[in-house]
Amino acid sequence: MATSRSGIAFQDFFPSMIVRLGAEDFFAELCNGFQLLMDREKGLITYESLKKNSAVLGVQDLREVELMCMLREGDLDGDGALNQMEFCILMLRLSPGLMGGSRRLFQ
Repeated sequence: MATSRSGIAFQDFFPSMIVRLGAEDFFAELCNGFQLLMDREKGLITYESLKKNSAVLGVQDLREVELMCMLREGDLDGDGALNQMEFCILMLRLSPGLMGGSRRLFQ
């Protein structure tokens, strides 16, 4: 169990998912997660789509500032939204089990 900067506790399932699914299928699942959260018309995760779909993440009680911080954390190109690549990179960066030196999982 890990605690994010916002104080929300979560369990990092990514390492076990990679072992169970394999790297290719794991990334396909990340892409499915992106699809759940994105704005269908824009093809991006926007503040509005994140707020609307936050219950999918189990974080429907997050404040506006927390949702904005989530977007800023992963927004590499500065457009205020997350594309699929930015989302996947963010998810990998936020996984303590993956960032803790578990590179062998991707082999």
